[in-house]
Amino acid sequence: MKHATSIALDGLEPLLRELRAVDGLTERRRGVFSLHSSAFPHFHEDAAGFFADLRLGPGWVRLPATSAADRRTLVRKVKAALRTGSQRADD
Repeated sequence: MKHATSIALDGLEPLLRELRAVDGLTERRRGVFSLHSSAFPHFHEDAAGFFADLRLGPGWVRLPATSAADRRTLVRKVKAALRTGSQRADD
């Protein structure tokens, strides 16, 4: 699965804007965010749609990011990880 291209990220721009507004996240480059010095969410694309890799706990979790519901879940998990300060969000 390849990293999301600039054109693909255009389709994710509303989600990217929402993530940019989350306190504690830094956008290293378009669509690639970090928390402190660690990579946090970044995006992939393939024929099945968009996906976000999100560091939760010791490893990465791949979450769908195609539908509005997928994107709400992703933002909720990002915010939960920031609230706990542990980069772990299981809700």
